[in-house]
Amino acid sequence: MTSLYSHAGGHEALHRLEEIFYEKVLADPLLKTLFPERRATHVDHLTWFTAESFGGPDRFTRELGFRHLIGVHRHLDITEEQRQRFVELYMDSFDEAGMPGDEPFREAVREHLEFGSRVAQQNSRAATDDELHPLREVPLWTWQDS
Repeated sequence: MTSLYSHAGGHEALHRLEEIFYEKVLADPLLKTLFPERRATHVDHLTWFTAESFGGPDRFTRELGFRHLIGVHRHLDITEEQRQRFVELYMDSFDEAGMPGDEPFREAVREHLEFGSRVAQQNSRAATDDELHPLREVPLWTWQDS
């Protein structure tokens, strides 16, 4: 089975996708409150996370760790509208970046986004560690390629 990482085109293709996406969220009236300032490392971190969860190198885990991801989402209080907008802008960016358009791949990416955005939303609302989502490592997302 081909990994999502390979099917996407590897690191460069995912980095291009994350750059396009980051520009969109920084300009979006609904999401820019969650991304109040441009961070020089944000696109790289997004790329590392996506690459690892798509079956690529484990750089996110080695250099940042999943606790970092939990920490950046804590106390953001992500609304359902913001979560849905995040997914929508990501899929728009996906198309703009020229990612493969085959339906099994698109569906796997959308499922990954839906799951991950719900984890982030739960963690953003957690008042205590017990209220955090139980996920503590970058999930490896798989699919049935055609």
